[in-house]
Amino acid sequence: MCLLLGAPGVGKTLLVKRLQQLSSRDGTGDVGEPPPTQPTVGTDLTDIMVQRRITIRELGGCMGPIWPSYYGDCRALLVSASCVQLLGLLSAHQLAGASVLILFNKIDLPCHMGLEEIKSLIRLPDIVACAKQDVATAAVSAREGTGLMQVLRWLQDTHRAGS
Repeated sequence: MCLLLGAPGVGKTLLVKRLQQLSSRDGTGDVGEPPPTQPTVGTDLTDIMVQRRITIRELGGCMGPIWPSYYGDCRALLVSASCVQLLGLLSAHQLAGASVLILFNKIDLPCHMGLEEIKSLIRLPDIVACAKQDVATAAVSAREGTGLMQVLRWLQDTHRAGS
């Protein structure tokens, strides 16, 4: 199981819909116009196929206080969260064995910061140095599809290693 966690409004629902689109076409072709989305209230399960079926459980951003109740069967974690949320996730005992991909979404916005600038601002190297997990990062645009193949490859590699 892969958990997709993040604050409200960071683009989790569009991200998972785009990943599902790409995986159904083997990553080929244009992603086209963004599908309509509604904020996730509660939890949503989505299966994607990258050589094998991977289930992504998206938890609505407002569910932050009860995220820990979903950590039990988590092997991979996609995170688009605040620094405080990230620190909490990386220090959670139940997630010590999970691989983590920190997503910097919405790079298509004209006012976005560069990946290195964000990493420096939140002192990500210091955070990762203290983490028990394998941590990777990806700059993505769920709206335009930028970086989504990297996310699919990470999911595939992570689930292959955990087989």
